[in-house]
Amino acid sequence: MSRIGKKPVQVPAGVTATVDGQKVTAKGPKGELFFVANDEVTVKLEDNAVVVEPVSQSKDARSKWGMSRTMVENILKGVKDGFERKLEINGVGYRAALQGKNLQLALGFSHDVVYQTPEGITIAVPKPTEIVVTGINKQQVGQVAAEIREYRGPEPYKGKGVKYAGERIIRKEGKKK
Repeated sequence: MSRIGKKPVQVPAGVTATVDGQKVTAKGPKGELFFVANDEVTVKLEDNAVVVEPVSQSKDARSKWGMSRTMVENILKGVKDGFERKLEINGVGYRAALQGKNLQLALGFSHDVVYQTPEGITIAVPKPTEIVVTGINKQQVGQVAAEIREYRGPEPYKGKGVKYAGERIIRKEGKKK
């Protein structure tokens, strides 16, 4: 039994959810998202809550049960509050700046890296060493943050590079003389 899948997803105030077959649509103050569930699970709207149940007790159906419930929960939370991911930049001369909608990163290369912001994502730079990625789609926010981090990930000797806020970099000891 999926402990996560058993729980119904409450529809928050200010959000309208509709279930049309396998498609769950959520509209809220931040926008509109939808999720199409797999045929191995059934999705129903009962008492202002979305209930996800497996069609059968096969291993395939049970494995998709909890994931489908979490996806529904993420779209409901996304249209109400949205998601954000913070990144920190460490290193001498490493900094970020917004250039229109594009993010310009100085990461120790001979040239600046320009990252074009995709639709549905907002990037803010409160400090030159801090980047905040926000949006309503949790997967897209995480993907954009991962792509920015990928340009210069944190290295283990000095900790220079782009890292997630709160990420702990395990340091290595340098060469001995």
